[in-house]
Amino acid sequence: MHQRFWNAAFAASLGLAALGAHAQVVRCTDPVTGNVTYTDGACQSGAAAREVEARKTPAEIQRERAEAAEALELKQKRLQAEAAAQAQSARNAPAPEARKSPDYARSPECARSRRNLEVTISAGDAGTYEHNLRVEAAQRQVDLDCLGPAAYAELEKTRAARPVVVPPTTIVIPPRHPHPVPPPVTTPAKPPKFTQCNVFRCYDSQGNSYPR
Repeated sequence: MHQRFWNAAFAASLGLAALGAHAQVVRCTDPVTGNVTYTDGACQSGAAAREVEARKTPAEIQRERAEAAEALELKQKRLQAEAAAQAQSARNAPAPEARKSPDYARSPECARSRRNLEVTISAGDAGTYEHNLRVEAAQRQVDLDCLGPAAYAELEKTRAARPVVVPPTTIVIPPRHPHPVPPPVTTPAKPPKFTQCNVFRCYDSQGNSYPR
């Protein structure tokens, strides 16, 4: 109801504008300067007058008003129909499908990391410290490729929260002696006792000879 009232009011204003626009239009040319002016009345004295737009009858003006109002109403209906069609199209549009997370466990990277872990475990130096480090690195690569970045990050947080278990270490303590053991006492050898000497050698009581 209100919409029709405003449409009619707007059409009436357009009709008034059309009435002014389609009234008699006279072109006036000054004979001295050559300036051209337009008016809906009479030209100034001495100016050459030429009718550009003939004055319309009241019936013609009324018809133009009705045509303007009808055109405005048709435009309003078309805009409303387009808006309703867009809203209906938006309601009928299928909802966007939820993005599926990739299946990391079936990816080629996961299969390749598993094969690398099997080869690393079956290496000839099993049990050594270097072998254990390689197995741990290969296992972490399997976790990353088969679980995905998000799940791997959560797994790493769990690993970091685990307590570190240190293997027991055997310490050998040497026995303690209550008293120091003195070194053995050695008796110096007695000097030999010579029993006979000649020009070149000497002899002791045990038959040993010494150069003189």
